[in-house]
Amino acid sequence: MKNIEKNLELRVLNKISTTIVRERNVGQMFKDTFNILSHELNIERGTLTLKRGNELFIEASHGLSSEERRRGKYALGEGVTGQVAMRGEAITIPNISQEPAFLYRTGVKRVAHGAFICVPIKSEGDVIGTLSIELLEDDADYLEQLEFLLSTVANIMANAAAAILMEIEEHEKLVEENQRLKIELNHHFIPENMIGTGSQMREIFVQVGQVAESPATVLITGESGTGKELIARAIHNASPRKNNPFIAVNCGALPENLVESELFGHEKGAFTGAVERRKGRCELSDGGTLFLDEIGDISIPVQVKLLRFLQEKTFQRVGGSIDINVDVRIIAATSRNLEDYIANDRFREDLYYRLNVFPIHLPNLRKRRTDIIPLAEHFLEKFNKMYGKNIKRISTPAINMLLSYHWPGNVRELENCIERVVLTTQDEVIRGYNMPPSLQTAQATNTTIIPEDNSGVSLETMMELYEKELIIDALKNHRGNVAATSRFLKSTPRIIHYKIKQLKIDPSKFKL
Repeated sequence: MKNIEKNLELRVLNKISTTIVRERNVGQMFKDTFNILSHELNIERGTLTLKRGNELFIEASHGLSSEERRRGKYALGEGVTGQVAMRGEAITIPNISQEPAFLYRTGVKRVAHGAFICVPIKSEGDVIGTLSIELLEDDADYLEQLEFLLSTVANIMANAAAAILMEIEEHEKLVEENQRLKIELNHHFIPENMIGTGSQMREIFVQVGQVAESPATVLITGESGTGKELIARAIHNASPRKNNPFIAVNCGALPENLVESELFGHEKGAFTGAVERRKGRCELSDGGTLFLDEIGDISIPVQVKLLRFLQEKTFQRVGGSIDINVDVRIIAATSRNLEDYIANDRFREDLYYRLNVFPIHLPNLRKRRTDIIPLAEHFLEKFNKMYGKNIKRISTPAINMLLSYHWPGNVRELENCIERVVLTTQDEVIRGYNMPPSLQTAQATNTTIIPEDNSGVSLETMMELYEKELIIDALKNHRGNVAATSRFLKSTPRIIHYKIKQLKIDPSKFKL
């Protein structure tokens, strides 16, 4: 009877344990493990499979070509490997040439009278894969001892296998999400001058794509400074009218007695100061798009004429009697609650429903916190070019201030803030002390802990944002070098790589 020498067993386990602790690259770790098994136990071949769904795929191997590895795929319960994964119990076959359950799936030519040992790899009680070896051996007691040794090796490797399986699953989720977004978000409808990665902004981009090709009237709502005109321009630029005029009118900025003339024009002598005929914005935008910002601020008499224009695409100039027909697409926007205005007789209900054919609501910046840093970096690049500056990054304390502030003026306030900071910053880094006083107060810092709607911000979300910015700041300092970043953060490259994938960070953006 042949036995495994005790010192050989300890040597194998010691070498593999040392490899797992020392080697941060999981793929290399598996390769080194098989090299140890080959050298110490004289194995012919070895495979490590991981379970994805109801199938097992070879993740690492010894003695197999890449094509043979690709063919080695098993369903749960299929063949010896599939049975081990399904039952969670090891199987030893003294002679694979006499085993009908052995599938030879990889296509490799087997050694006559070779033995096969396959053990499950378990994590938190669940089978996540298998570890198997083939060798020239027929001593039953020796094979039984090898099975126990291989089970011990599988237990040691379980955490590493679980980590790589998690990375594979995260990668597949990202690929699936990217494919979904490619289908959902036709790039034709993503405004080049808008930044938005959150689910709310993605939904808005989808809505832009849905309505752009049609002539439907659009009503954009949202707080002042959220970018309503940018969305209106995006709809126009994605529509068949993109080569025709886009004319914007801020109804709230015009005196009440001039709104009608501004929209519909006037005839000579229509009122004091009307020294000549003048075309209105409706006429000038013929064939294109007319954007009516702050539509809630126009008076009831003008609302009546605007309703007629929307219904018939016909109007008369102030002081005129001739009907003028135009082909204009109307996009309106407001920061007011028009339903409250209707209840208080300040806005016509029939006009509201005529405008609200396709509503789009823009969230305030407080509800788009994941977009704050990308927006800030976009504005930083913009004002660097405008003022001839070379500011390369925003420091972590400054980032924390940006994330903590409640942004009552939304994106417009953020843009103004970054412009001011670019003008006042003297070196290549924006520091916390460069920020406006409003961002440095305790009140400003505390407002985001409890949002305006009192819904709260989860600890998980805040920690994820903070963790992401710490890693981004370290990557910026180390020119995108992940190894240097991991040392700086007193972590390991494997953990930082995992976090980078989890938080969707692109280290290549920070390389020179």
